[in-house]
Amino acid sequence: MQRKFIGFFLGILAFVAIMVFADLEPGKPQVTATLAVAVLMAVWWISETIPLAVTALVPLVLFPAMGVLDGKAVSEVYMNHIIFVFVGGFMMALAMERWNLHKRIALKLLVLIGVSPGRILLGFMATSGFLSMWISNTATAMMMIPIVLSVVLSLEENLKNGSASRYATGLFLAIAYSASIGGMATLVGSPTNLVCPRILTLLYPGAPEITFSSWMSFALPVTLLMLVAVWLVIYLMFRPRQPWEHVDKAHFRKAYKALGKASREERIVFILFLALALLWVTRTGISFSRFTIPGWAQIFRTPEFINDGTVAIFISILLFIVPAGNGNGERIMDWKTARKLPWNIVLLFGGGFALALGFQASGLAIWFGEQLLWTQGVHPYLILLAVVTLMSFLTELTSNVASTQMLLPVFASLAVSSGNNPLLLMIPATLSSSLAFMLPTATPPNAIIFGTNRIQIPTMVRTGFILNMVGILVVVLVTWLLGERVLGIDLGIIPPWAVTGGP
Repeated sequence: MQRKFIGFFLGILAFVAIMVFADLEPGKPQVTATLAVAVLMAVWWISETIPLAVTALVPLVLFPAMGVLDGKAVSEVYMNHIIFVFVGGFMMALAMERWNLHKRIALKLLVLIGVSPGRILLGFMATSGFLSMWISNTATAMMMIPIVLSVVLSLEENLKNGSASRYATGLFLAIAYSASIGGMATLVGSPTNLVCPRILTLLYPGAPEITFSSWMSFALPVTLLMLVAVWLVIYLMFRPRQPWEHVDKAHFRKAYKALGKASREERIVFILFLALALLWVTRTGISFSRFTIPGWAQIFRTPEFINDGTVAIFISILLFIVPAGNGNGERIMDWKTARKLPWNIVLLFGGGFALALGFQASGLAIWFGEQLLWTQGVHPYLILLAVVTLMSFLTELTSNVASTQMLLPVFASLAVSSGNNPLLLMIPATLSSSLAFMLPTATPPNAIIFGTNRIQIPTMVRTGFILNMVGILVVVLVTWLLGERVLGIDLGIIPPWAVTGGP
């Protein structure tokens, strides 16, 4: 209670201090106002001084009042396709829970993977990381949550000493982090990855193409190193303090057999779950260096109109239509079950999007990037370290897509003015925008696992800060080791294509 009381007044004090004593960009008070609102929300979120969903509503009041954004524009971002991915995915999770499919999947996974804490953690992380290389990080997290939750419930039922609760926290964090990290490995894994080659082509028409294979050659080592780092950090911080006694494969094999044959409802939900996953995976085409696998969305007149939220809601509607088959006139899903959906997390999502829009509209994100211009004349890898650090922590409070879109031209100018290849900063900055692990609003996977009500903000901040720092070092290290070999980056040399055209 004392922490909440202190956090409440500390947030207000910081807000007032920034508004009174700071003037980040003369003539543009919106820049300072946006920073003040961001700091206020960050302090209140971290201290949980008021419900997180209520803090998420702050931009609806302060942005219009302070002239940052029109109230209508702020309101609209509280409901978008990412929100509907969350809603649709959670509907599927609730359907699994209603018919006990989650328990069957969990027990089967425990029999296959093994029941040691390290193996369970590794199995779920590897699955999440691989899936997020090809489908959206949000969809990956939503697919994994019901399965992980069911495994946690099974462990809690069998570990009477409560040793599973601490481990469960780490497992949920690992799922969110793996989903974000896996998305770094391929061009299609995260929307930010596609921003980089698009902006490079706009700024430098003669620049070499960043192909699917070249991106993966550079980014996959970052992903693998980060997955190892996350496994180590999570395991060391959240492993059970006491050994798991009376828990082995035979025990869970027996429990699985006790479930009997799968019911018709379980089979229907499982088929719809597989359909959801398959539609997510195959919606967009995958482009390789020599050929392209088209996505199913291409059969429609306007495939760009269809997104992951469209798919999630389509399957959700089917859940309410398909009969349960138990003779009671029930459907697979009903509204009584759907009311369990954590609507507070929907507001939390919206607050994060509103804050990101404020950063973009006010120019605060560009202001942050311009603060690095003093690094001209400094060693290139020190500049790189500063850029990667800025992106990692900036995207805790902003949209990583918006941040990369606005700041990559700034970083390109910074690289050229310091006598270096623009790719030295552009690609690492893009990757580091996915290294945001501290706050629920930093990434959709973070918000999704927070929606399980099993994660405390201080726990996420402590764990996330460690992994932010590790991620910064990993990106810089891989750039040092592979930058020249994979991307053709020679320190202190500006390639001809960057001289003939640029910002």
